[in-house]
Amino acid sequence: MPTGPAIDTDPALSAEYADMPLVERLGLLASGRKNAVFTTSLGIEDQVLTAALSIAAPSVRIVTLETGRLFPETLSLIADTEKRFGIAIERFRPDPDRLAAFVERYGLNGFYESVEARHACCAVRKLEPLALALEGADLWITGLRRGQSGARAGVPFAEVDGARALVKANPLADWTADDIEAFVAANDVPINPLHARGYPSIGCEPCTRAIKPGEDERAGRWWWERDEKRECGLHVADREPRPAMAAQ
Repeated sequence: MPTGPAIDTDPALSAEYADMPLVERLGLLASGRKNAVFTTSLGIEDQVLTAALSIAAPSVRIVTLETGRLFPETLSLIADTEKRFGIAIERFRPDPDRLAAFVERYGLNGFYESVEARHACCAVRKLEPLALALEGADLWITGLRRGQSGARAGVPFAEVDGARALVKANPLADWTADDIEAFVAANDVPINPLHARGYPSIGCEPCTRAIKPGEDERAGRWWWERDEKRECGLHVADREPRPAMAAQ
């Protein structure tokens, strides 16, 4: 396991971290790490982390999975974010041959037809590029929060990802939606205009809808499936390591 400062992996934040401002949290997390990676989907939580990392730990690599099915607003926000914070966001894209094989087998929008097809699409467009993005990483930073959905209610501050042999940190685990919005307002953080149109969680365009009053923040993701714990696989624990796709 990579070395670095000790990280509390208990599901409840220690008092030390709970009382620590975000910039300080991130600075402590990144200290001593040789290859820390933050994966951003350009959602509001990830924009908060991008803003804080640009101050606290500019050495952390910021990467995004450009799936080929993102909203135009999300693609525009990538460039706006780079300009606002003076950073470069690395793009990881699906392997063209693997993507062509998926389309040939299931059809371009075959993910609507079965969970198997949807998982296959997420694997090609997200999981395999993620494997490349995290190659050699010793710390993976994400924007997961406990308040995003019932399935994420137990998100810990940090945990060991045995499949990827790294520490996965969720520095916003204990933040509320109000905390996020207050940080955005106080720091002039650019956010996706889709948030104002009822999209608290934004992924690929065909797989994301606006939510209805009273729904979980992530209810608009893969809404046609019945499983309330549905995820794309990026943040599902205890899975077998997936083979990395061919180099681009």
